[in-house]
Amino acid sequence: CSARTNKPVLTLFTKKPCPLCDEAKEVLEPYKRRFILQEVDITLPENSAWYDKYKYDIPVFHLNGKFLMKHKVDIQKFEDQLKKLELQND
Repeated sequence: CSARTNKPVLTLFTKKPCPLCDEAKEVLEPYKRRFILQEVDITLPENSAWYDKYKYDIPVFHLNGKFLMKHKVDIQKFEDQLKKLELQND
């Protein structure tokens, strides 16, 4: 059986400190085997475009490069999109 390495990538746009981001990561904890979490610190110089876009909205999540949700985790939406991607990959 082939190991599924093409897991969806969940990008978290964040900055330090971000209590809401920490909370969001806790909510996502039970799902962490099903996706790859990539964190983008919007305060880094190379991420200034994201900073301009999201400075008042973090945490912001993109799933496979597409905007998914912001401010808090919408578990239903997240699960639906994750399932959709997993079905495409099967």
